Amino acid sequence: MEELFTVVAVGFEAVGAAAMIVGSVIALVLGARSLARHEGGQAAFTVLRTTLGGAILLGLEVLVAADLIRTITSKPSLEDAAILGLIVLIRVVLSISIQVEIEGTLPWRRALLRSGGQMIGDAVARDREAGRQAPAARGSADPDPRVG
Repeated sequence: MEELFTVVAVGFEAVGAAAMIVGSVIALVLGARSLARHEGGQAAFTVLRTTLGGAILLGLEVLVAADLIRTITSKPSLEDAAILGLIVLIRVVLSISIQVEIEGTLPWRRALLRSGGQMIGDAVARDREAGRQAPAARGSADPDPRVG
């Protein structure tokens, strides 16, 4: 049974790492699209920073779950518990620091709790909305090549 949970924990670790990698790629794409829409360097940087921070937060949340699964299902010793506690503490401090940097407020002061995944989803939704608005704004200046 312990081997099964070790495989599950490794799976969670892979998902956490994948969330950070995929989120980083999404952040780069959204930042580049923001620049391509001529929204300015500041807007592109904000999109990049917010989305990348959300990806890191999501990955950290999944990695903490992997650590908990690994520790709970193994034969814990006092040393293992102390190491887990230290790892979780470091990841929690990182998560809070990143969240404060992204949102500009302490997590417990926010009216609506948000996860890293929700931040990434919001960034993608904002990008889609900006992409819909950009062609409409250009529509008056650039005629549709398919027309006439």
